Amino acid sequence: MTTATDLLAKIKSRRARLAVIGLGYVGLPLAAEFGKHYDVVGFDINPQRLQELRAGNDRTLEVSTADLRLATRLTYSDKIEDLRGTDVFIVTVPTPIDRHRRPDLTPLVKASETVGRALQPGGVVVYESTVYPGCTEEDCVPILEKFSSLKFNVDFFCGYSPERINPGDKVHTVTKIKKITAGSTPEIGRAVNALYASIITAGTHLAPSIRVAEAAKVIENSQRDINIAFVNELALIFARMGLDTHDVLTAASTKWNFLPFRPGLVGGHCIGVDPYYLTHKAESLGYHPEIILAGRRLNDNMGAHVANRVVKLLIQKGRRVHGANVLVLGVTFKENCPDIRNSHVVDVVRELQDFGCRVVVHDPWADAEEVRHEYGFELLPALAKPAFYEGFDAVILAVAHEAFRDLTFPPADQRKLVVFDIKSFLARDRVDGRL
Repeated sequence: MTTATDLLAKIKSRRARLAVIGLGYVGLPLAAEFGKHYDVVGFDINPQRLQELRAGNDRTLEVSTADLRLATRLTYSDKIEDLRGTDVFIVTVPTPIDRHRRPDLTPLVKASETVGRALQPGGVVVYESTVYPGCTEEDCVPILEKFSSLKFNVDFFCGYSPERINPGDKVHTVTKIKKITAGSTPEIGRAVNALYASIITAGTHLAPSIRVAEAAKVIENSQRDINIAFVNELALIFARMGLDTHDVLTAASTKWNFLPFRPGLVGGHCIGVDPYYLTHKAESLGYHPEIILAGRRLNDNMGAHVANRVVKLLIQKGRRVHGANVLVLGVTFKENCPDIRNSHVVDVVRELQDFGCRVVVHDPWADAEEVRHEYGFELLPALAKPAFYEGFDAVILAVAHEAFRDLTFPPADQRKLVVFDIKSFLARDRVDGRL
C-alpha cells in the first residue's frame, strides 16, 4: 500500500498518477496543467465533452487548443476501469443549489461513488468542489468507504483544496492563484500541498484541517456577496433620492480604505450559490444566519428591481409597457465569458415578460443551444447595424462585453427609446438610467 512518504516521492519524481473527475470550468484547467507534468486521466460523464477535448476544443474557452496540446500526459475517459491504479483523485464537480436554495450534493455523491469503485489501498481523494464545513468527512467519506470497502485514514485518505477559478479571466489563471490545501492527516496534508505546489507558481497555504479549508472557501464568496448586497442596497436608496450611485461611490472611494464594490446582478457558480452552503450548515446547528441571508435576498431581487426601473422609464417617456419591445444585451453571468450558469439576467427577462413586454436577448458569447436548454428562450443571432435599436422601446445593457463597447445611441433627450445600463458601461449622456 502506498504511504504518504511513498506518495511524496512519487510527486517529486513526477511518477504520481492522477485523475481529475469533472472537466468543466474548474477541472479542465487543472487537468491540463497537471497533464504537463504527471500522467492524468481527465474523467467526465459527457461523451460529447470528451470528444471535443480530444479534438483540442474547449467550449468554455478556459483552456486554449495550444495549452491542451502541451498537456502531453493528459488522456480522457468516461470508463471507471481507466481510473484504477490512480494515486490521487481530484474531484471538481459542481455543487449547485436546488429550487428551494438548498445544497444539491447529487453531483458530489455520484462522483464519490465513481471514485469509490476505483479507489485502491493507499489512494488519496482530494475535493475541490465548494461545500459547507464538514461535508468532505461527513458526507463524502462514508460513500467512499461504502463503494471501496476500504477504511478512511487507514486504507485511503482525503484532502481538500478549494477551487479559485475565475471564469473568463486570462490573467488570474489556475497556476497564478494561491491555493489552499489540507489533508485528513498531517502527513497527507503535506503530500497534497506538495502536489499542488508543484504546479501553482503563486504558492500554497496548508490549512490545519479539511474543515478549516472548506470554511475558508465558503466564506470567500459569502464575504463578496454581502459587500455587493450593501452597494446594491445603496443603489436602491439612491435611486429614490435621485442620486447616481456611481457618482457617490467614486467620491467615497477617494478614502484609502474604501472597498471598491459596485452594484449589479450577482450570478455565476460561486457568489450567488456558496452562501447557501454556509447558511444550510449553520441552520442544521440551530443558528439562523441573518446577515448572510439578508444579503442573499437583496441580491436575488435585483433583477426585479432593474425591470421595474425600466418599466417606470417607459411610462415616463410615454411608451407602452404591455407589448413593449425590449432588447436585452447579454445573458452570461459576467463579461467576456460564455458561462451562463445562474445568470440573473434571466430574472430581468422574466419580470419584464410578466409586465407583458416582448423581450429578445442577444449575446455574442453565449451558446444559443445551451441558453435554450437552460432558460427556454432563443437568442437573437445578430444585431442590425448601425441603428440596431430601431423597432425597440427599450434596450438594457445587462453584461459589459467588450463587443458592446462600440454601440452608440442618440443622446437621451433626443430619443424616446429607453436605455438602461446595469453595468454603467456606456457613456452616461447616452442612457436614461443605471444601477
